[in-house]
Amino acid sequence: MPKELRELLEQIQNKKEEARKLLAENKIEEAKKLKEEIVALQEKFDIAKELYEEQKQTIEDKEPLKPTVQVKENEVEAFVNHIRTRFRNAMKEGTGEDGGYTVPQDIQTRINELRESKDALQNLITVEPVTTLSGSRVFKKRSQQAGFVEVAEGATIGEKATPQFTLLQYQVKKYAGFFRVTNELLKDSTEAIVNTLIRWIGDESRVTRNGLIINVLNTKAKTAIADLDALKQVVNVQLDPVFRSTSSVVVNQDAYNWLDTLKDQNGQYLLQPSISSPTGRQLLGLPVVIVSNKVLANRVDGDTGAQFAPIIVGDLKEAVVMFDRQRTEIMSSDVAMDAFETDATLWRAIERMDVKMRDDEAFVFGEVQLA
Repeated sequence: MPKELRELLEQIQNKKEEARKLLAENKIEEAKKLKEEIVALQEKFDIAKELYEEQKQTIEDKEPLKPTVQVKENEVEAFVNHIRTRFRNAMKEGTGEDGGYTVPQDIQTRINELRESKDALQNLITVEPVTTLSGSRVFKKRSQQAGFVEVAEGATIGEKATPQFTLLQYQVKKYAGFFRVTNELLKDSTEAIVNTLIRWIGDESRVTRNGLIINVLNTKAKTAIADLDALKQVVNVQLDPVFRSTSSVVVNQDAYNWLDTLKDQNGQYLLQPSISSPTGRQLLGLPVVIVSNKVLANRVDGDTGAQFAPIIVGDLKEAVVMFDRQRTEIMSSDVAMDAFETDATLWRAIERMDVKMRDDEAFVFGEVQLA
């Protein structure tokens, strides 16, 4: 850490101690003024730290970041102790990019498990771990795979045999949020603090990632599905057969209810039992995945108010990729915003990721108008 950042950090810690002494002496107004100085210094530190990290990233030229947490005899206990002491010593070299403390792997694993346990759209797409803030990947779309061409012995291999690759660039972005906790909670057991942290980050992370994935999916033009024939047209014609074996039908609750009423010409319901499908049902040979209406919402026409439920048919692992730093940083403060006056502590969590469309031919975004 540069000398400038170390000096700022020392000033912040010294002024915090002064504020605590003033508060103990019941000098409220003086403590409030000092708190304003602390907040200003903290903002200055955060900006300087971020500029330093950006400069360091440029110099390193995409070299993998070094581990940010030294493994201790009891890593989880050490992490929670940092939370209890509001990370007074955490903002130093070896900590996170924004002055935070990287969540230990054991807790990160539990956060990931909670995040992916319910209505997590990232389970349906490709998630690629990355160690740099930006980069690119070269891949070949499945529909571009034309096979080798015949070449006579001794003849020159023509340009037709050169594979056509697609370059996909990513730029990892930062997503953050605050969570207010009472200082009484920080006196609780280690497990209670860890469970609170896991629930908060796991739920917020899932909502964030779902939103990013839906935003990418919504860039695809919509296909109207009015009846069974239109649905078969999507599955049999519009979806390239090259994706058929790995495809599924992703719907929200309203769309599933519509599908559940469809019957063939013999009066048999179209949804059939399937032991391999997440819902226990398949549609035209494809497994069906149901997502909550709250996650995958209906589109509402701004002029007529009509609602259109989504029916997404295809291979979303081929269609969408998430570039995930796969690490969460935590910072804590008892002076930020109104935490000082309310005797509370604010937790700040930061994640970094980017979601990109990799192959928009891998799925069809259908819609059915609800009655």
